Amino acid sequence: MKKIGFCIALCALVSLKINAQNNAITTAAPFMLIVPDARAGGMGDMGVATSTDAWSLFHNPAKIAFSDRQIKTGITYSPWLRNLTDDIFVGSAAYINRFSENAAWGADFKYFSLGQIDLTDNQGNPNGTINPNEFVATGSYALKLSETFSMGVSLKYLRSNLAFNGTSGNTLQPINSFAVDVSGYYQSFEENYGNFNGRYRIGFNIANIGPKVSYTPGEEDFIPTNLKFGGGFDFILDDYNIISTNVEFTKLLVPTPQPDQSDEAKGWIQGIFGSFGDAPGGFSEELSEITYALGAEYLYNQAFALRGGYFHESVDKGSRQYFTLGAGFRTNALNIDLSYLINSSDVNNPLENSLRFSLSFDLGEIYDNY
Repeated sequence: MKKIGFCIALCALVSLKINAQNNAITTAAPFMLIVPDARAGGMGDMGVATSTDAWSLFHNPAKIAFSDRQIKTGITYSPWLRNLTDDIFVGSAAYINRFSENAAWGADFKYFSLGQIDLTDNQGNPNGTINPNEFVATGSYALKLSETFSMGVSLKYLRSNLAFNGTSGNTLQPINSFAVDVSGYYQSFEENYGNFNGRYRIGFNIANIGPKVSYTPGEEDFIPTNLKFGGGFDFILDDYNIISTNVEFTKLLVPTPQPDQSDEAKGWIQGIFGSFGDAPGGFSEELSEITYALGAEYLYNQAFALRGGYFHESVDKGSRQYFTLGAGFRTNALNIDLSYLINSSDVNNPLENSLRFSLSFDLGEIYDNY
């Protein structure tokens, strides 16, 4: 579907930002925060401490050192703003290679297309078409520091091209930049708890650490540096039934807007450390900047999964609140995952009435982590 003018593209961009009627935080390149995969999408958009899958590079690169297969690879597709148009989408591809018992590397690519936009002049005459888009390419390495703990690091190249090339009055310029992720992951040994066995997991990821960028000459914006921390527990009931429960917390490491003040003078490193104590409303507002997600997954015979989750953001910081449902189907090598979002907030969600889809493959040597 073709669209006229910049309004749809701008709507797509703004819908990614953390908008609210109060003291919300906004960033450049907010597409970097979009959760790409349907497995995480079925559990409240969480993944920092879930078990390893093909999409671990986005959630927590350290997890890939615990991959149960030598190679994991896959693709995802998520329609965006389905209620308004049919050609805005987020797609991604990932590849993970655990090349030894203690180390793994991986790469992934995420692409956000804002569709084709037909331009007109002031008289309504056709003036060409554009295809605004953004993407981020990532390379990661993870190393086990012990049998139960690993750390990972990622380097990212990002490009955001929302410029109307060749049009009069266009003030946006493409941005090209880089970012780094630093992460850790702990997975316990399986232990007996009476009537069932269990295993717990803890993970963190400081994602998108990088310099400020500029869409407009003379103005700089922070990219969405954020901290994710979470944990989970696997109830291993028997050889066929496993129930995993998970919780995750996320905080943007970006300065809170200050009344009658500008963040232009703040450097990106200063912004990261200052973000823990700069909210005008004090400690209570700092707490409101933390989102949380709850999720669960039931896995039967390593072949079929049912998932559910909930995501919550303060009404003062964006008011994103929604439930999620998901399912997965697995064979020895093939994984198919689907998820659906049910909005529970007055704020529209760009993924409403959309089915997210992920396809991945598990190949090569099988690793028994313990």
